[in-house]
Amino acid sequence: MHGIIVGIGAFILIGLFHPIVIKAEYYFSKKIFPFFIIAGIIFLIMAFFTENKIVSSLLGIAGFSSFWSVLELFEQEKRVEKGWFPSNPNKKTDKTDKTDKRNKK
Repeated sequence: MHGIIVGIGAFILIGLFHPIVIKAEYYFSKKIFPFFIIAGIIFLIMAFFTENKIVSSLLGIAGFSSFWSVLELFEQEKRVEKGWFPSNPNKKTDKTDKTDKRNKK
């Protein structure tokens, strides 16, 4: 029974991280990646000190999902550049900053 609960939890957690990555990239750009690293470390520390096997497993899954989200943030930026996802018109990107500097000279 524990395996089924952990499997369902993993399915839900991975499913939740997908839209979180999309929204994080949209509003904050890939520069928010340290947040995901810190969150992953915190989840793993919590998993290490949690005695309940199911909760510990789910915290471990959340931790490694956070680490995987770092890669996905960079991939999401590429998806936005390809036009697969909308870009935030209010967000300044590195490319916009470089273009603005060239035009001001």
